[in-house]
Amino acid sequence: MKISLKEKKIKNNKVSLYLEFYKGSSTDTVGKRNHIREFEYLQIYLHENPKNIVERKENKENLELAQNILAIRKSEHVQGKFGIKSSTKSKKQFLEYFEEKANEKENSVKNYGVWTSALHHLKICVSPNLIFDEIDEDFVKKVRYYFDVKARTKSNLPLSTNSKYSYFNKVKACLRSAFDDGFVSVNYAAKVKAFEQAESQREYLIFKELQALIDTDCKYDVLKRAFIFSCLSGLRWSDVNTLIWSEVRDEGDDLFRVNFRQEKTDAVEYLYISKQARELLGERRTPNERVFTGLKYSAVYNNEIVRWCNRAGVFKHITFHSARHTNAVLLLENGADLYTVQKRLGHKEIKTTAIYAKIVDEKMRESAYIIPEFKF
Repeated sequence: MKISLKEKKIKNNKVSLYLEFYKGSSTDTVGKRNHIREFEYLQIYLHENPKNIVERKENKENLELAQNILAIRKSEHVQGKFGIKSSTKSKKQFLEYFEEKANEKENSVKNYGVWTSALHHLKICVSPNLIFDEIDEDFVKKVRYYFDVKARTKSNLPLSTNSKYSYFNKVKACLRSAFDDGFVSVNYAAKVKAFEQAESQREYLIFKELQALIDTDCKYDVLKRAFIFSCLSGLRWSDVNTLIWSEVRDEGDDLFRVNFRQEKTDAVEYLYISKQARELLGERRTPNERVFTGLKYSAVYNNEIVRWCNRAGVFKHITFHSARHTNAVLLLENGADLYTVQKRLGHKEIKTTAIYAKIVDEKMRESAYIIPEFKF
């Protein structure tokens, strides 16, 4: 693993310092290379253009502090690599560390929600005073048993299969990070098997339902445009929400493309979009300005999607993510092959895309009418 000190320009002429943990790369089934990176934001800042002696002195002191933290992180990595447990870090409380990891996901609404839900359950089954020095394989097995047997929802029901899978995976992710950071000398995440993930139902819109939504007023115009754009492009909520104008390319002759970095995978994608999809973006503005200005994740917007669907006569449980499912189904129903859909949606595994093929299986649809009609 390579650990580097990086800089990022932010507002007010400041530069934010952070550490990048480069963990190599992986190659997917089609030969595409994906880099694996994690970041630690130090909350240490420099003046981008220091104007006086005081600001230059602050820059020097803050840079030295960041470089010292970098040296510590490198030392901690070596300790973990060679099984040398940090006596200081081993005394840190597990729940405190888990909460810190959860807070790092704050900018990813859905992911952050899963981390905080897992933390809620951990506070029930794990002592607040438990330190890393007390963690072993039996501890991880007990946490898994809690999620599997004892954990309850707010309605006092057992957790669903996918909730068990999601919550325990966050525990394993935390333990892997703790190993990488030198809090433990054994990667306990690899010692205990994860839960199997159940196949979830993917709610989507058929062509005439999407047309009905297009023909129906939505209280928030930006929400309507963003949702329909997602239906036509397949972009996730997180990528639609953060899309800026520098990522939108008008290449002439009705050729339009968005070049963006997927928030979920951190992979750079180059996605052609239709003329209608481009028209939904509106007139070009400044390069760093968000395309869908005013779009936000909130209960108000989520509820409006439901009300909008009801006004259009679509009585399904539609969320913003349903737009992505809609794009996959529309592509497959209109002749796109699985490989093309996989590339457009940015799936690492073809098996993820193949789930949509089950939805549009024409032969299965035809088989419902093979048996002749009976007389009743």
